[in-house]
Amino acid sequence: MKDSADQTNDNVTLLSGGNPQIPKGDGDAPVQAYIEAMPGWKHAVGKQLDNLVERTIPDVQKAVRWNSPFYGIRDQGFFLSYHCYTKYVKVTFFRGASLNPPPPEKSAHEQVRYAHIHEGEEIDEEQWVDWIQQAARLPGWMS
Repeated sequence: MKDSADQTNDNVTLLSGGNPQIPKGDGDAPVQAYIEAMPGWKHAVGKQLDNLVERTIPDVQKAVRWNSPFYGIRDQGFFLSYHCYTKYVKVTFFRGASLNPPPPEKSAHEQVRYAHIHEGEEIDEEQWVDWIQQAARLPGWMS
């Protein structure tokens, strides 16, 4: 297991919790670089999330900000992001409190909700597609 600030085979630094350090960028390429650098089981989670968002919202806009992939709608803002932590991948829905049902984890920010994906946990694709569809219809977070 790598410690924080270790290098991956592609010379990407892994920050605390194994989160890849990827430069800020717009488009699919920086998001794919992030996913490729996600360590261990988290890599499969990143690929699955990316595929779910792309299948659900074909015209999704992608970017990397603050070492995390962001997904949004042009001129509407970002609706979802995720970040690696030691024991889970934290998925952020920027207007998650408006989703029905809302993702389970609360935030200090009233509108934000999180879902944590742990190793070996199956994603309920039907629920995730529903959340993604709902979130993409709401005004997003503008960077």
